[in-house]
This record gives sequence, structure tokens and C-alpha cells, in this order.
Amino acid sequence: MASTKTLPAALVLAGTRPGGDPFALQQGAAHKALIEIGGKTLLERVIGALRNAGIERIAVSCDTGPVADLARMLGAEVIAPMPGPSASVGKAFAEIGAPLLVTTSDHGLLEAGWVLELIDGTPDDADLSIMMAERRVVEAAVPDTRRTYLRFADGHWSGCNLFYLQRPQAYRALETWSMVEAHRKRPWRIAARLGLGTLLSMAFGRLTLAEGLSRLGQRIEVKAALVAASDGRSAVDIDKSADLELAKSLIR
Repeated sequence: MASTKTLPAALVLAGTRPGGDPFALQQGAAHKALIEIGGKTLLERVIGALRNAGIERIAVSCDTGPVADLARMLGAEVIAPMPGPSASVGKAFAEIGAPLLVTTSDHGLLEAGWVLELIDGTPDDADLSIMMAERRVVEAAVPDTRRTYLRFADGHWSGCNLFYLQRPQAYRALETWSMVEAHRKRPWRIAARLGLGTLLSMAFGRLTLAEGLSRLGQRIEVKAALVAASDGRSAVDIDKSADLELAKSLIR
């Protein structure tokens, strides 16, 4: 399967909290990206999927140490992380530029087809896009998984840890993401920036997900698009034991 568009660079977020990740340590790994499934680390699987999609330039946002060493061995660049994911993406976006596809190192089931689905499904005039999976699609593919869903007028949606910053204007969304992180304990400031009416309409399920993204995008002067995942497995990231066992069974 080949993309109909020029392929972007890709960024894999592989930062960790101070003191290490308890889940990774529980699995006997120094970092979540180093947890193995079927003889391959999660980072190897993610980078392999990006390579299979045809992406040549791949960067990994991580600290010095074994993850950075593995990333370089796999032919990826290493970019030192910043405090928080939004700042880490912002730093990479400033260095690499648009277009940039962003995913995470715990996306161990990632497939090339999902990457290309996001890229090809993004309208040419969109500044950025996000892939999300509707609950019925997720449960049809992985009925035993438990995911976090957001309720909208057109269903319940779960994130897929796949983002596409297609045009330079997407930096405005990163600024807003940073603001949300900084003021997560001051929701009135978030509401003032994003618009209380839109947030309430989204909270009460009065908007479709695409409408919500469009309204929020207009508020921060970007054109944001939804790409609905065709495969519910794309919503499975690996951050707890149940996810790991599910991933192992699916890969087997």
C-alpha cells in the first residue's frame, strides 16, 4: 500500500517520568519503549511500522541512555525531550518542520496502513489532523479491551496516538496544547481560551467529533480535521498489563 501524498517525517515520543515508569519496571524493562513483544521492543515495532509505511526520516524524543542508543541503532535521529509532551513535539516541529507525523513509543500494534490512512485521509487544506476510533469499531476489533472514550453526537471516540501536523500553521495547536497542560488545574482559563460554549456543547454530546474539532480549530486559527480509524486496534496503546497481554495475543 503506497501513499498518494509526499510522505512526512515522523516523531516518536518516548519520554518518561522522573524515577522511571512503574509499569515498565514491573515488566523488568528500564523504559516502556524497551518492553518486548514477540522478541521485539515496542520501539522497534513502532519504527518498523513507520519504515514499512515508507517514511524515511524518523526522530525519537527521548533521554540519553538505552532508548536513545536503540533509536540510533534503528537509524532514527534522537531529539532531547522537553518537560511535557506538547513541548517535546514543539521542539521537534521547530527542528524538522512540516509535514510531521507524531506517534508514541507505546503504540506497539502500530501498522503501516494506519499511518497511511491518516496521511491520505487528511484534507490538503488542513493544518493538522488526528486519528480517532469510534467505540463500535474498537469493540468489533478488540471486544475485551477497556479504553477511555469521549462522548459526541456521533458516538464515543477513543484516541489512537496518531497526529499529523501537515502545515506550519499547526504550531498554534501545539501552543494551545501547552496551555491546556499548564492550566489543567485551572479549567476556567482553558474555557476562556477555547470557548465555553463549544466546550459545553462537546461535553453534552451536542456536536459531532468533526464539528468539535472544527470549532476548536477556528478558535485557535487552525484548520483541524478528523480521520476516523477503520481498524479499532489502532486505539490500543500499551500502558498497563492488560494492554500488554492483549497485544501479545493479537501479535501471536
